[in-house]
Amino acid sequence: MPSSAHPCKSEPIGSLQIRHDEAFFIDNMTHSPSFHITEVRWQSAAPALREIRTTVFIIEQHVPETLEWDGQDDAAWHLLAITSDGKSIGCARILSGGVIGRIAVLPAWRNKGVGRQLLQAAIALCKTHGQGICRLSAQVHAIPFYQKVGFEICSPEYLDAGIPHRDMQLVTATP
Repeated sequence: MPSSAHPCKSEPIGSLQIRHDEAFFIDNMTHSPSFHITEVRWQSAAPALREIRTTVFIIEQHVPETLEWDGQDDAAWHLLAITSDGKSIGCARILSGGVIGRIAVLPAWRNKGVGRQLLQAAIALCKTHGQGICRLSAQVHAIPFYQKVGFEICSPEYLDAGIPHRDMQLVTATP
């Protein structure tokens, strides 16, 4: 997140309830029987996470590999969307401080709720780890996606990997 980012004023969202078992199931949200979201560690899921992020960011969006593989994956929390037959179809990364990023969904699975469920699970994971504010760097075309769950823009537009972005945040807890 660029140093020029400034805080947004935001109202807290309602409390998300999360069950800790093999997968995240977010209350008040449609869960698809064709996939589920699970928390994984980079050390055990790197091949699946790399495949998705390579397809979406490096191949489709032409993000340079040196920017995509930034050395922060080992310490991050990761979410993986997995089909009922075991295929990895989407992912997200959460850095310390509640920074959500690297949300990626394979082309065949877009517009089927995978990204929304990854985002909801990322927000819930941030809350579970005591983060009262979730932050992210949104590609400008994806801003409406994040606004639907309450994220607010809190920076001017800037380029990241040659792609227009704006910082956004969501307050999830009252001060």
